[in-house]
Amino acid sequence: MTVSAELWKASASRAAACLASPFVSALRDGTLGSDSLGFYVGQDAFFLQAFARAYCVAAGKSPTSRDLLELHGLAAGALEELRLHDRYASKLGLELAAVTPAPATSRYTDFLLATAWSSDVGRTGAAMAPCMRLYAYLGKELLSSLHPGHPYEDWISTYSSADFEALARQLEAVVDRHVSDAASVMDVYQYAMACEFGFFQAAWDAHH
Repeated sequence: MTVSAELWKASASRAAACLASPFVSALRDGTLGSDSLGFYVGQDAFFLQAFARAYCVAAGKSPTSRDLLELHGLAAGALEELRLHDRYASKLGLELAAVTPAPATSRYTDFLLATAWSSDVGRTGAAMAPCMRLYAYLGKELLSSLHPGHPYEDWISTYSSADFEALARQLEAVVDRHVSDAASVMDVYQYAMACEFGFFQAAWDAHH
């Protein structure tokens, strides 16, 4: 079993908790309210900018040209993901540039950026991989809920896509190349998973 697979397997209960969270459940059912969606979109847009920056910091520490190119490509993928948020923001009348991070968002972004600045490529990748693998997992789990006219078809289609899966695997490959022992990075992986759950819960709690 690869390091990334071992880390993900150890996080199965946390992933299941995210899938069962009120926010993701309402997203799946198409019953998520516009207030909750708006909060999520704004916070996730803020998060994705920090996520892209963490990729760039890691790229600057890359020991090989392969890592440099792949991490910059992954940063570009995160910025491309922001286009989905731009579409939702436009529909909701949100100004993403004016978003103030909520405590759950700051907790996550501060952790990622601190890890990127203080750690090597492998440890940084292990802190970032949960986000990518979790969203690919959620997208695939929610795919069966799609029906014509589903209000969140774009979200589910984006994260269940082969393109997004490829990005998740690319980041996991970086982890597998640079981390020889899953136990050595389990702390950052599990902390990121806890942040993911907290992020979804904060989006739900903000308007309930």
